[in-house]
Amino acid sequence: MNGAVYLVTDPDAPLPVVNQVRAAVRGGATVIQIRDKRATDTEFAALVTMLLPELSAGGVTLIVNDRIDVAVATGAHGVHIGQGDGDPVAIRTQLPHGMLLGLSIETVEQARRVPAGVDYIGAGPVRATATKPDHAPPIGFDGLAQIVSAVRVPTYAIGGLTPADAPRVKAAGAIGMAVVSTITRATDPEAATRALIATWEQA
Repeated sequence: MNGAVYLVTDPDAPLPVVNQVRAAVRGGATVIQIRDKRATDTEFAALVTMLLPELSAGGVTLIVNDRIDVAVATGAHGVHIGQGDGDPVAIRTQLPHGMLLGLSIETVEQARRVPAGVDYIGAGPVRATATKPDHAPPIGFDGLAQIVSAVRVPTYAIGGLTPADAPRVKAAGAIGMAVVSTITRATDPEAATRALIATWEQA
């Protein structure tokens, strides 16, 4: 799992999820998280099953948001859970060998308690974001740096990030930026992805 840009899909964006994914991949994104709170498991699994072969062929990691059963059934590369989605230690035992487990972290205290078996974290929100109205209080870039320092696994920053934030995210020690609307609601999602990567590489 590598790469500066981690796309989290948005089923409410004007562009269909499949198009969001393909545009981001063309732009250079190497990690894609499929997130849809309203789709049925059958619908969600069908989407993952359709996208997984082409993403795998391109060396892109496909992560399923929350739905452990779907991730296991489809053979996705990983699953990402939030603080309210269950015990990461117990969830780890449900996953096949080699499947990635990501965990959302909102505070330094949570970061200090990240258990063995979690492969990476998503830290944030760095800023307030309309994409997730019920998000925790923003941590800012100082909070991001504190979280990165408190864990021993790779950290992706998330929450209201734009290309201009790349230098500060990188300086905080994160391995990349997880974004939603910066790509999914861009006029040209492929170009938006390229811009994120370019600013990251220049930072």
